Amino acid sequence: MTRLPDFIIGGAPKCGTTSLHFILGQSPQIGLPDAEIHYFDADDPIAHPDFLNARGPDLKWFDTRLTHKPNLDWYASRFSDFQDKLLIGEDSTTYLFSPVAARRIKELLPDVRLVFLLRNPVKRAYSQYWHLICSARLSCSFEQALSLHSSIILGSTYAPHIAQYFDVFGRDNVHIAVFEDFLADKQAFLDGVTAHIGAPRMDVETLQTWFNRTYYPTWPKGQQWLNRIGGRIVAGRYRNHMGQETGLAEKIRNKLHYHWFRRINPILLKAEKPPAMRSETAAYLTHHLSDRNAGLSDLLGRDLSAVWPGFRG
Repeated sequence: MTRLPDFIIGGAPKCGTTSLHFILGQSPQIGLPDAEIHYFDADDPIAHPDFLNARGPDLKWFDTRLTHKPNLDWYASRFSDFQDKLLIGEDSTTYLFSPVAARRIKELLPDVRLVFLLRNPVKRAYSQYWHLICSARLSCSFEQALSLHSSIILGSTYAPHIAQYFDVFGRDNVHIAVFEDFLADKQAFLDGVTAHIGAPRMDVETLQTWFNRTYYPTWPKGQQWLNRIGGRIVAGRYRNHMGQETGLAEKIRNKLHYHWFRRINPILLKAEKPPAMRSETAAYLTHHLSDRNAGLSDLLGRDLSAVWPGFRG
């Protein structure tokens, strides 16, 4: 039988999960699929609206029930190349704020080790917005996106979801790491992760520790305009995340996606930093996201206001 993951990096998005994947993937004893898998919450219309496909009166969705063997086989196949590794893992950045993923993971992988990365929730929300803009997923301002794209706020809502994972798996099986600690001391950060998942210690001095450089639009409104077209193209690509669609139509969509994101989408992505968040918006988010994360410091046994200025949680 194909081995399934020993550990899962489950989010939150834009908190360093891709960099951690990149670092761990440099170990010859750890196997990680290149892409995020999203198996345990693939039917979630909030986290993955593009995975659902309405065709006339019918709704096509990815069945994550353990009784649905074809899709379970698809999940297992993601790890078939790593059967000789000491440890196998996956990272899917939406598992943390999914209301269904925890118990589904527990049912299939009762002894899995979980790693969740957190970041200043205000900065995380803003970073996710720009990720969505740069990948053609949004075509509106940040202020508009806060009400139109609920995953931005949900992705910065840590406390109730961490409490759920503690309840389902027990605290010893869940490791919470803070992105700001990664910036301050990469070795200590990495030591905490490898100790938790049971991997040999990795010397950060011998590793590449940053996955890629992000570029932002020099003309944000122009990028929003481009995204009105690009968003339709990228939605078609994400809709086939599980590879169920084949044939000529899918080949055309893949070609269109490739050329748009290689030639058109990057035209305005030349700036090294995004515009600063409006101060009024930052004040609102600091207040609201502190309230949404009430009790987080007590939950983790750490005063997070010392790490995230303005945070009251």
